[in-house]
Amino acid sequence: MFGPKAGKIIGTADADLTPKQLLRRTGCVAAVRDISFSVVPGEVFAVMGLSGSGKSTLVRCLTRLIEPTAGSVTIDGHNVTKASASALRDLRRNHVSMVFQHFGLLPHRQVIDNVAYGLEIRGVGKVDRRKKAAEIVELVGLAGNETSYPDQLSGGMQQRVGLARALAGDPALLLFDEPFSALDPLIRRDMQNEVIRLQAELRKTMVFVTHDLQEALRLGDRILIMRDGEVVQIGTPAEVVAHPADAYVRDFVSDIPLSHVLTLKYVMREPRPDDSSEGPVMASDTIVGEAARVALGSELVVQVVEDGALVGIVDRDAILRVVVAEESVAV
Repeated sequence: MFGPKAGKIIGTADADLTPKQLLRRTGCVAAVRDISFSVVPGEVFAVMGLSGSGKSTLVRCLTRLIEPTAGSVTIDGHNVTKASASALRDLRRNHVSMVFQHFGLLPHRQVIDNVAYGLEIRGVGKVDRRKKAAEIVELVGLAGNETSYPDQLSGGMQQRVGLARALAGDPALLLFDEPFSALDPLIRRDMQNEVIRLQAELRKTMVFVTHDLQEALRLGDRILIMRDGEVVQIGTPAEVVAHPADAYVRDFVSDIPLSHVLTLKYVMREPRPDDSSEGPVMASDTIVGEAARVALGSELVVQVVEDGALVGIVDRDAILRVVVAEESVAV
């Protein structure tokens, strides 16, 4: 809550006012209101919303870059909202790293020293921190640029430096606050690919803030959609696209290619006694677009399995219905 005497509003009738009513009556803004969620270790949890929805405020509350007016934040069993100043410094230095839209690189330092900066703050010796930084520089595809200065790099390369700096301390949790929104579309796509590649290799826990639904669907294992500081829907990309919570979400997903997001779970039917027990076997979380070539190229139906057990059947008609629906949206 932002505004005069914001802390005194919580628990009163004013707290239930609409955003416009609250501002008019109290001069305060409820940037984040009654949001609760958990993030599984190794998960990419995307937070998506339009400008002013409260998503950046939310992610900054997680490490108290913005102090929550009320409520609690727990990371790895530790109550961050009750942490002492020293415990909070330890959390930010050693356990959580953040990547911002504005790279915040030190212009007078070379790439290698920008990447090693967090380790320097920790007190790691120069030889050891440069060795670690060199490993991370190579990991993010910047090998050969160790001695370059930030102004000698493109925007995409600068953001790679920012990503490398966040990774250098081997944090348990990575927070991204619209890190790619200022980049050109092609560079942005490259950086999304980089996050996907790094996640496959490192399996970090990530909270990724974006205003771009396509980006959220591409990167997130689950997505939290915000509006006016509140949760509208939380779900997997397939759940959000297949079952939008309201008209607001439905408008967002209306132009999304279904075959890129829906899984076989959402197009399969129950097995029948006369179904063939042969044919291709695919997991229920296989994306329809990935399954299409096999499904359409086979004379037999696709056997959909979960944990080794048959749970459904997908035939050509099911795949074609998705494709036809996509084309009708495109028109």
